[in-house]
Amino acid sequence: MRLYLSSFRIGDRPDLLLGLCGGQRKVAVIADALDAASEETRRDGVQREIAALAALGLEGGEIDLREFAGRPGDLADELERFPAVWVRGGNVFALRYAMARSGADALLTKLVQDDAIVYAGYSAGACVLAPSLRGLEAYDDPNLHGLLTCDDPSQRGLEGSDVVPETVWDGLGVLDFAFVPHVGSPGHPECEALTRVADGYRANGVPFRALRDGQVLVVDGESSAIVL
Repeated sequence: MRLYLSSFRIGDRPDLLLGLCGGQRKVAVIADALDAASEETRRDGVQREIAALAALGLEGGEIDLREFAGRPGDLADELERFPAVWVRGGNVFALRYAMARSGADALLTKLVQDDAIVYAGYSAGACVLAPSLRGLEAYDDPNLHGLLTCDDPSQRGLEGSDVVPETVWDGLGVLDFAFVPHVGSPGHPECEALTRVADGYRANGVPFRALRDGQVLVVDGESSAIVL
């Protein structure tokens, strides 16, 4: 299993990401944590990630999970083209919903466990790997109906205005602990909220790892460490 999980953006150890990828350069960018944003904001967010990866010598190409709703076989074929995925931040519940509708949750979990792909990303892209998303509603809106419906439901990947998306509370379970980003990062607007999330996990005995911006959690086989 190879994971590169950053608190924010690429983080301070892109060399370790490149090391996990080896000589492979193609990376699928998954930006469905931005599905609740405007199309312009979402598009700009995708391009920012592709540019950041390109600066490392990686070739990013988007996989929009909304286009694969109900088509896990087609998504599996698409994922085969990429030896790595980069899953960006945003709303973790929007991301989880898109993963459930497309089958990306089961596909990515198996690919990661089989060490057939490098899973990399930040914030929501890392949080979604936990056993559960409970507690994260303190900083991310879990009300998907309010988030994802709009005048043109097709723009949010819905099949019609009568579709009421249901929040998925289970994480992918790739990690056996919760991932809490932006803790100890006073420059980040979600620092205080996520510090409270971490405090809640601690008080309730929920295993978690808290990272400040710049830090990354790197898993390479049996080796696992939070590094600067």
